[in-house]
Amino acid sequence: MVGHGPLKPSIGVRVPARQPICMNKFNIFIFSICLLFFISAVWYFGFYNVKPIDKITISNQNNNINQQSEHMPTILLKTNLGDIKIELFEKDAPKTVANFLKLSTDGFYNSTRFHRVIKGFMIQGGDPNSRDNNWLDDGMGGPGYKFEDEINSHKLVKGILAMANSGPNTNGSQFFIVTASQTPWLDGKHTAFGKVIEGMEIVDKIENLKTFENDNPQGQATINSVEI
Repeated sequence: MVGHGPLKPSIGVRVPARQPICMNKFNIFIFSICLLFFISAVWYFGFYNVKPIDKITISNQNNNINQQSEHMPTILLKTNLGDIKIELFEKDAPKTVANFLKLSTDGFYNSTRFHRVIKGFMIQGGDPNSRDNNWLDDGMGGPGYKFEDEINSHKLVKGILAMANSGPNTNGSQFFIVTASQTPWLDGKHTAFGKVIEGMEIVDKIENLKTFENDNPQGQATINSVEI
């Protein structure tokens, strides 16, 4: 037994047998140190040399995703009063944007007019009937078909481009640009598919045209062409 005095061999324990035990502990200690060093080296070179590359790759991928998500088509509405640049919400209203781009490419909007102007509210265009001087049928024309709404999270606030309609899912070619700061009574009823990013002063010019009692402008605000 081991008493409280100096350490002495216990009965039945041979002194020579104690040395290998001490040597084994020493070897285990050395091995543990080496193993710890090896693991530390692997961790260091693995973490600090490999991970930053992975982070750069992920960062580049995220940048590419952000660039793709931020990229939206733009069009230039060329009017007799100046140009209006509009960004289209292709992701949020794909069918509406595709329809607008197709009609624009086909020249459908060329020489049409903003036939309805309400100061402090909106300007409306896109009706092929507006090409002539007969205002009686303006607001009744279209491309000859109708398609469904694409209601999204965009609120109809100043500068927003939205589809005009005669009820749910009756979209065609007519559109309007909001000039009021907000129009909550229209939210959820009209598809917002773009916003003015340049040329809001041209929209203001059109909005400020004098109008007849039926909201037809007395002066002309003509869409000469749409550039994509």
